Amino acid sequence: MKLAEMARMIESTHDMLERVAYQFSTKAPDPVLGPLCALLKVQASRCFEYCAREASQIFGGSSLVKEGRGKTVERLYREVRHSAIPGGSEEILMDFFARSALRTAAKIRARL
Repeated sequence: MKLAEMARMIESTHDMLERVAYQFSTKAPDPVLGPLCALLKVQASRCFEYCAREASQIFGGSSLVKEGRGKTVERLYREVRHSAIPGGSEEILMDFFARSALRTAAKIRARL
């Protein structure tokens, strides 16, 4: 069950990445692309954190040592928060996306 959930999260993150990459390649304006990138960053960070935690659970004690079968899991679990922090905190990115979504909704409502 854990592997299936990890695969589902990875696939949904990959799908989101493909959609953002398409928007970028079609030269979407920054007000459209910015919130999508923020949401993608949050999704990728949460996916990475979940997968590292669950892999650590699967490997058990082997994921705590820097050698042997669990060394990759140990390194990923240790570094997961280091990859999430540089782009901005998840709360700030989610707030940015929510504010953008509210502005878009207000524009659509004004047209009705």
